[in-house]
Amino acid sequence: MRMTTIAAALAAALLTACSSGPRVPDWQLNAAGATERATSAYMEGKTAVAEREFGLARNQVGSTAQPALAIRIELLRCAVQVAALVFEDCSGFTPLQPDASAADQAYARYLAGRATPSDVALLPEPQRAVAGASSDSAAASAAAAIGDPLSRMVAAGTLMRANRATPELVTTAINTASAQGWRRAVLAWLNVQLQRAEQAGESAEAERLRRRIKLATTP
Repeated sequence: MRMTTIAAALAAALLTACSSGPRVPDWQLNAAGATERATSAYMEGKTAVAEREFGLARNQVGSTAQPALAIRIELLRCAVQVAALVFEDCSGFTPLQPDASAADQAYARYLAGRATPSDVALLPEPQRAVAGASSDSAAASAAAAIGDPLSRMVAAGTLMRANRATPELVTTAINTASAQGWRRAVLAWLNVQLQRAEQAGESAEAERLRRRIKLATTP
């Protein structure tokens, strides 16, 4: 599967950090590869694989004693969880927070659904229009306009976490996850849509969604 922009940017940072010669150190190659595999595995619902690969990436960057590299990996881990609607504390980031840059701390607040107006300019470029949108519908449109699938899913997840998810946003997230074959994410978002259909008394739509969910969960 093609690496998404978020993971690619992190890999690029890992592959250029501390490089003083033509040969890329093994730790950089290993960390970049593990990060890519972890991201794909998590979104596909392969939790054990994702945890192993994220652990490998952390171990590799740990050899450098550079907090900034570990912070990038932990924020990516949190981002993929948010994209799949797993709203947990960013526990891996917490012990690293004293060494986090202002941009890192702004992104952590954004992922937690607590971004402030002053955070917007510090966020990764694809997320700025989403965080700075004046209305929920404008935020949904900004999220849909993000080109990278994972970045789009992260934006959708943060809006859901902040109770700003419109029906259009939910549909965007489902379509994005479906197109990428991200089983964990597509199931999470389909269940959101199902819950809303049930609450609205839309029985035919609810049945249609149950069929889609069954298709994704049947071996």
